[in-house]
Amino acid sequence: MTHDPALQILVDKVEAARAAGAQLRIRGGGTKDFYGEPPQGEILDTTVLEGISSYEPTELVVTARCGTSLATLEAALAEKNQYLPFEPPHFGPGSTVGGMVAAGLSGPPRAAVGAVRDYVLGATLLNGRAEVLSFGGQVMKNVAGYDVSRLLAGSLGTLGVILEVSLKVLPLAPATATVRFELAQISAMQKINEWTGLPLPINASAWWDGMLVVRLRGALAAVQSALAALGGDVIEPTQAITFWRGLRNQTDEYFEKARAAVEHGGALWRLSVPPTAPPLAVSGEQLIEWGGAQRWLCTALPAALVRDAATLAGGHATLFMSNDKSAGAFAPLRTPLDRIHRELKKSFDPQGVFNPGRLYPDL
Repeated sequence: MTHDPALQILVDKVEAARAAGAQLRIRGGGTKDFYGEPPQGEILDTTVLEGISSYEPTELVVTARCGTSLATLEAALAEKNQYLPFEPPHFGPGSTVGGMVAAGLSGPPRAAVGAVRDYVLGATLLNGRAEVLSFGGQVMKNVAGYDVSRLLAGSLGTLGVILEVSLKVLPLAPATATVRFELAQISAMQKINEWTGLPLPINASAWWDGMLVVRLRGALAAVQSALAALGGDVIEPTQAITFWRGLRNQTDEYFEKARAAVEHGGALWRLSVPPTAPPLAVSGEQLIEWGGAQRWLCTALPAALVRDAATLAGGHATLFMSNDKSAGAFAPLRTPLDRIHRELKKSFDPQGVFNPGRLYPDL
């Protein structure tokens, strides 16, 4: 990549920003501008660096540049009957590979298959000194720099520009089925926690408004056996695909209502808690995923009350979508973690060129 004209454009802009003491806002498709603290700085357009660099279906590894659209990558994988198991959300047609890794957001199967960072094998980064650095590799047993490449997942571009990333992919499962059950929240959480402790091919779950929906995925015999064991109403395949895609991309009814509520002063919170945590003692509309570990809350409650409820449940709360981010998008860091964040920022971007304040206002 070092002799790539598109890469040189990015390097030159970073060098110019360093010399001028300016700050840059890393931006691909811009579909996640709402997430985190408000973006600041001059736009550094990463869509100039696009394309799949290499794809080895037999090795289950693909390498793509940051500006490559998620749709393009997933279409290439689908041709070989493979996919990204963590099902990253698409918040619009402009969603890119770089934004996927930088945001670190995973879809409905996260509890069963792992997060974005678990599939990052290697990455190439443009740091705040305008240096191109490579970490990890393109094979699963290459662990040199492995943790550094994973570190980029969820960093929201504060450490540098993710130029290229190598990802582990998997073959599509032979069988998939979705079933639903009419259950109150407590009963639904008890059931899903009981089922995930059994050898059942549960890939994803979601509860909202008295309905628990469970997706089974795996070998045909395993899925058929699980259907017989669990019971419930089987959802027609096309309808099920539409449901899970809507949940992944946050275009279904719950999130549409949440967006309307945000426009009228409400907020959408994303709470990460232990799967076995009891129902949260807060008012508002909830949608529960990941076997109870991810709980979406649409409410007008003050931020302090929501964060206290999450802490009491053993987790933390992220202000995912709101017109008022004065309370901070992410939960305040404890002193040791805050120090680690600042040292990392200093190491990769000492002049604070990239995405100022995107994670925390003063970072």
